[in-house]
Amino acid sequence: MSWIVTKEKRPASTSAKVIAVPKPSSSVMLVSPTNQLLLLHRVQRSSAFPSAHVFPGGNLSSFHEVIPDEKDAGRHVDGDAYRLAAIRETFEESGILIARKKGTPPGSPLLQLSAAEIDEGRKAVHGDKIKFEEWLDQKGGVAEVESLLPFTRWITPPNIPKRYTTQMYVYMLPLNSDTVAHDAETVVHNPTHDGGLEHTAAAFDDCSDWLNRGKSGDIIIYPPQMYLIGHLAEHLTGSGDYAAQRKSLKEFLASSSTGRSGHPTSSISWAEKVISPVGRGVHQTSGKQILSLEGSGPELIGSGRAGDFDRVVLVKGTKAGPRNVEVVWRDDVAEDIKKSVGASRDVKGKL
Repeated sequence: MSWIVTKEKRPASTSAKVIAVPKPSSSVMLVSPTNQLLLLHRVQRSSAFPSAHVFPGGNLSSFHEVIPDEKDAGRHVDGDAYRLAAIRETFEESGILIARKKGTPPGSPLLQLSAAEIDEGRKAVHGDKIKFEEWLDQKGGVAEVESLLPFTRWITPPNIPKRYTTQMYVYMLPLNSDTVAHDAETVVHNPTHDGGLEHTAAAFDDCSDWLNRGKSGDIIIYPPQMYLIGHLAEHLTGSGDYAAQRKSLKEFLASSSTGRSGHPTSSISWAEKVISPVGRGVHQTSGKQILSLEGSGPELIGSGRAGDFDRVVLVKGTKAGPRNVEVVWRDDVAEDIKKSVGASRDVKGKL
């Protein structure tokens, strides 16, 4: 099953198998003017997350961005290349352009272009006919990289053949924006990729609705996305005071305390957390696999960087993908984890 490693191992213990180098990628949790969340529905033949609902995003491109080298200190750190790629991919996949007019400060009204200009630009940028920043410059715009809010990085477990180091961001469309329609039925059509659609459609809906559909198994949402949507749903709660909801979310993202156990990972900010899920046995009540989230992957061993000890993911693995994903407090499944790793092992883990 993708995104699960059954036993945590250091690189030295996997000498017979080469661990794939994670490709740099980025993704955006795009929030509508009414605080709904955009998810894309991937087609079954997609090379990544087939049939799943995902955030817009994708790999950094050497044509459009300056990609940090494998040994570069910025390879697993939020930076301009990751931010630009997130905005570019969102534009290619949804047609929503996170950019402002040149010469205006960050946070200014978004650049407004005609539908024809957007369609032409999406095709040209996706086809590498023109660099994204050059196209923006021609249209009198600049990417709104400053307004992206970093919200965790995820590194694919080392047992997965295709690995990614993915920087996640939150971006909230202006409350008075007319970029998208203000209802849950909004659908943004996507371009054709390499002779076939990567996504069938993109839809906005309340975070709680996405969360419930993922938990019930109605749709496929992978553990990283479910984890993040769960946090968003605690603040973006539907109809009401949208500005107050956003204020609550921003305060949460800026918080210096992220857990309740006092574990060292609870003092790592949401912007700095790096998560590489590890299988920790089976939850006896539900039969689901337990994924712990405190590890940061083999690339960052000894760096002091880590994820979230206090929460774990419960997931049912199927051939079609993960189903019935939910995030719970680690305390609630501590006994199951102890049985899995052995009584002598420190269940609190180490950085």
